[in-house]
Amino acid sequence: MNADEEGLLTSRQRAKVDTAPDTEFYAQPRLVTHADDGFLARLTELYAAELAPGDRVLDAMSSWVSHLPAYEFARVAGHGLNGAELERNGRLDEWVVQDLNADQRLPFADGAFDAVLCALSVQYLQYPGRVAAEFGRVLAPDGVLVVSFAGRMFPTKAVRAWRETSMDGRVALVESYVDAAGFGDVRTVRERPENDPFAAVVARRE
Repeated sequence: MNADEEGLLTSRQRAKVDTAPDTEFYAQPRLVTHADDGFLARLTELYAAELAPGDRVLDAMSSWVSHLPAYEFARVAGHGLNGAELERNGRLDEWVVQDLNADQRLPFADGAFDAVLCALSVQYLQYPGRVAAEFGRVLAPDGVLVVSFAGRMFPTKAVRAWRETSMDGRVALVESYVDAAGFGDVRTVRERPENDPFAAVVARRE
């Protein structure tokens, strides 16, 4: 799948202020959270509603914490850009370091997961259509994708399309990503506009 052919982000829209490879920016671990406590609690509630004990979970673009409910999962794989952060994440059974802006092909088998989660990171994707298609590839039939985001970002690393629009525009962007990747049953959760705003796009494979 080619992101340009999808009509998603143009070269201008995917531009970043900091043009150095993302691996350089994330070379040092950042043991912080990227949203307030209320956002993170709501995210865990959403995961609890969408996931089930025994699921196989991919926490994509993850870090040192995954915000998962206290379920026993069959498998939790982590993907991210900093190995020290991923190693510290006690919910992960396995993890891989990979820059999705350089290589969109995930090192997992077709249908390997029941859920793919992408929290607080979608704003950094330069080829979101290709990545969303990969999320679909590694999901089992009726698998669920949850993409969540707040108002915060590293502005020098977020793509222009994200930086220059509102929260409504960001929701529309993520909805366009999952739609282009062939997901169905797409719904959006919007809450807490007076705080760190909570937004999540929840989609299932068709």
